[in-house]
Amino acid sequence: MKLILAQGNPGPNYESTHHNVGFLAMDQYASKNKVEFQTKSKFYADIAELTVGDEKVLLVKPTTYYNDTGKAALALAQFYKVQGSDILVLHDELALPFGSLRVRDKGSDAGNNGIKSLNAALGQEYHRLRIGIRSEVAERNTPYDFVLSKITKHDLKILHDTVFPKVGEIIDSFIAGKLELTSYTLGEK
Repeated sequence: MKLILAQGNPGPNYESTHHNVGFLAMDQYASKNKVEFQTKSKFYADIAELTVGDEKVLLVKPTTYYNDTGKAALALAQFYKVQGSDILVLHDELALPFGSLRVRDKGSDAGNNGIKSLNAALGQEYHRLRIGIRSEVAERNTPYDFVLSKITKHDLKILHDTVFPKVGEIIDSFIAGKLELTSYTLGEK
């Protein structure tokens, strides 16, 4: 079993914000695979299930807020007995330029409170797909204000047309057990 967890905040107020890039990427991947999310309150998450070959895959969008995503991850990992090596987390990364992707297999939280929550729940041994969101606008705002601000229509188009298809390829590689720890520069302005 593979668990793919996206970080973001639930609710319409947070749709299309920089902090919800993980949710947006997950939504596009679920749509491509023709699966729909259902709320599973005992796991504190909206979950879509698919099978790839003989591998069961759970696509997870926690219904907790971003900074408490470890709660959903821990509930799912314990219930399904999923090890960190079978978990991939999609999250925004303010330290990376907009449109960049970086795949890692472990690490510290680097100041990201959502990752801090996941590390407290799971330890640091799980895979991460960091999606860069830094732009000139980010440098003119506080990090808090920027991550909760709406993504421009122009940038959303770049994400949907260029970045998220690559995210889908990376997810497919992870499911197939062929994940490469690498970086990509896409969607630059």
